[in-house]
Amino acid sequence: MVAVNTIQWKSYLIEAWALGMFMISATSFVILFEHPALHINTLIPSATTRRMCIGLAMGITAILLIYSKWGKQSGAHMNPAVTLANYRLKRISLVDTVGYIVFQIVGASAAMFLLKYFFEDYLSHPSVNYIVTQPGKPGVAIAAIAEFLMSFVIFLMVMIVSNSRFAKYTGWIAGAIVFIFISLEAPLSGMSINPARSLGSAIAAGSWSSFWLYIISPIAGMQLSAFLFRNFYFSIFGQCKTMKFFMSGQQFGNEVYHVYSWSEKNENGETIKVYSSKKESITSKTVSIQH
Repeated sequence: MVAVNTIQWKSYLIEAWALGMFMISATSFVILFEHPALHINTLIPSATTRRMCIGLAMGITAILLIYSKWGKQSGAHMNPAVTLANYRLKRISLVDTVGYIVFQIVGASAAMFLLKYFFEDYLSHPSVNYIVTQPGKPGVAIAAIAEFLMSFVIFLMVMIVSNSRFAKYTGWIAGAIVFIFISLEAPLSGMSINPARSLGSAIAAGSWSSFWLYIISPIAGMQLSAFLFRNFYFSIFGQCKTMKFFMSGQQFGNEVYHVYSWSEKNENGETIKVYSSKKESITSKTVSIQH
């Protein structure tokens, strides 16, 4: 049961800002390394090397956004698939889930239209093409599978690391995975793992080739990893109270959700409900979640 007392407009706006900044950074670095007018592609003739440079830049961008003051407040989901996985984990209400996703789409789309307005000649060049995500030469099926697997892996890794003694490095791990995926996988699918990111580019470019896979695959991959991890975690520890999930922002006073009631197993292995609302400080804006 989820009870929401206020709508978290500040967190929604932060999500729009964060994904918008990510889109601006991604577009800028693709233009820098790929557009022929800037001659970097001549200085670095290897497409793989240029892709690694872009991947490194985007990994660093992700890390900076995750650890930024605002990113900590919203949890820096920046991705509808991440937000829906949080909803599966019962860490965010339906109202806030919808709010996050709507503003993520707004942020990505607004950033691309802003860039299009000022730099259309650069964005429309075939070497940039509004950083649209499209299947590579191996085909649509391979792209769909790749997007699914990448989404599954990155969310599972975030869950594993964030519930270990290395939790504070979760954002760094996420950034490193983004770097690896862009460097190695981009030729297969364009490396999206983010429906809002792909939608922002598709709207600006008016290009919808195989767009469905950039919605279905990332969401399905993260839903599966969230489902498997939660069931594994519960079977081992018999509770979900300590499932921190660093990128949710919980450690930094994020008011979008706060788990303060949970289930655990007694000495007989029976599942019982325990309520911690009297043990933890709950603000009037907190989302009350019952596991």
